Amino acid sequence: MALDSKIPEGPLADKWTNHKNTIDLVNPANKRLLDVIVVGTGLAGGSAAATLAELGYNVKAFCFQDSPRRAHSIAAQGGINASKNYQGDGDSTYRLFYDTVKGGDYRSREANVHRLAEVSTNIIDQCVAQGVPFARDYGGLLDNRSFGGVLVSRTFYAKGQTGQQLLLGAYSAMNRQIGRGKIKMHNRHEMLDVVVVDGKARGIIARNLVTGEIERHSAHAVVLGSGGYGNVFYLSTNAMGSNVTAAWKAHKRGAYFANPCYTQIHPTCIPVSGDHQSKLTLMSESLRNDGRIWVPKNLEDAKAIQNRELKPTDLAEDKRDYFLERRYPAFGNLVPRDVASRAAKERCDAGFGVNKTGEAVFLDFAAAIIRYGKEKAHVKGLNEEDEALIQTLGKEVVKSKYGNLFQMYEKIVDENPYETPMMIYPAVHYTMGGVWVDYNLQTTIPGLYAIGEANFSEHGANRLGASALMQGLADGYFVLPYTIGNYLSKDIRTGPISTDSVEFDEAEAKVKSEIDHFINNKGTKPVDYFHKRLGKIMWNKCGMARNEKELK
Repeated sequence: MALDSKIPEGPLADKWTNHKNTIDLVNPANKRLLDVIVVGTGLAGGSAAATLAELGYNVKAFCFQDSPRRAHSIAAQGGINASKNYQGDGDSTYRLFYDTVKGGDYRSREANVHRLAEVSTNIIDQCVAQGVPFARDYGGLLDNRSFGGVLVSRTFYAKGQTGQQLLLGAYSAMNRQIGRGKIKMHNRHEMLDVVVVDGKARGIIARNLVTGEIERHSAHAVVLGSGGYGNVFYLSTNAMGSNVTAAWKAHKRGAYFANPCYTQIHPTCIPVSGDHQSKLTLMSESLRNDGRIWVPKNLEDAKAIQNRELKPTDLAEDKRDYFLERRYPAFGNLVPRDVASRAAKERCDAGFGVNKTGEAVFLDFAAAIIRYGKEKAHVKGLNEEDEALIQTLGKEVVKSKYGNLFQMYEKIVDENPYETPMMIYPAVHYTMGGVWVDYNLQTTIPGLYAIGEANFSEHGANRLGASALMQGLADGYFVLPYTIGNYLSKDIRTGPISTDSVEFDEAEAKVKSEIDHFINNKGTKPVDYFHKRLGKIMWNKCGMARNEKELK
């Protein structure tokens, strides 16, 4: 099959506007005649379902959680990018576009990225109107902070729970449409196959996870907003339920996959503690705004810290190696994620790791606490030489910025990060690859769309921090609602799609046969045994470091 990305003609900055002006539309009366299935109710799927229903389409939404608000988007912590330039530091649509393309090692589709940068500002307006409690500065204006790989502050945030607050906004919008009857919500359902009729996606086969019943659902178009495939590594920051079944089944039906080798290893995660773990915990990249990453300069000091013979707080400043600041002075600790992860792995592989496994580096807030404490004391006219006072004031500021993250770290590791440096190590976090889509977000199966992390187009070989939430909401609120109308405009006379066709019969029989095989194969080992084995192979042979021999 020859791939046609359907990128509009004309200058990059004009493509999206011109495309919206020329695509076919569906009038309000006809939208009531069209059904759309949305699989996944995270930021991408939830915002798409709410917006399509608001436009007048009949939406059937599916999630395997007990509620859409429990989608894994809730775990996003640090923030969402937008080129508002509220800080007056030189940001612009072009700069956001350029940073995203450069951060992705120039391997993303530029037309899609420029569109993403264009609509980013609309996302913030939309979310503020929904009541999302973004952080604000002293004067009440929306605040920003920096993330890796950029030289401006463009990240909007809600403490360390930005994903949760944004998802509650999308969930509220969904609930309004559920109340109107425009969204029919199917909780605790998992999509197990796409049904293709006459070459077009016309529905799905889903399993009711409460009753076990296999169900048929039809629509004029199907949208996948079901996330990425990071769990193939077993240990990742993804929820264990994020199992990529929907995207994989779409691929098996003929939807092309693109760039599956591009997996993001996030540099700031709580290190592995043992074989008992089923997932890892993310520590937001926002911590790198104020935390300084270091390891001991000398191997003997590293060994002493590993063996708990030396406390990190007792190691003199001149015996510490702030290796990111040393290697990348322009960006310091805010280098892109792939750069930070490789650098941490290199130091640990050289023997400078700081936990008992030798696979951790320090993220230290001591300098930030002193800096903020002195600033606060100066503002209040207090004694800037009082060390105890400076510590108290500084910790208050750090707590206001990152309090829930520090609390989460202490509960998991049982160490107080205000008093001793955090330990972090890279872990699988996000997948830049995904289902191939064209400019309209349509896969190689007509009528099947993929949005958010489920598709491949925006982030190239590496996603910049705070861009996942931006892409998910951009696709759901501002891109798909336009582009899907261009396809559905040809279906206004089609009428309801029947589930009594041969194609639905065959798809359901195939799903039931596969389930029966898994249940009755008389195996002796649980699923987790194979999942864990696969994960170790993937991490050791296809993780941060790859070479020809190990890949083969």
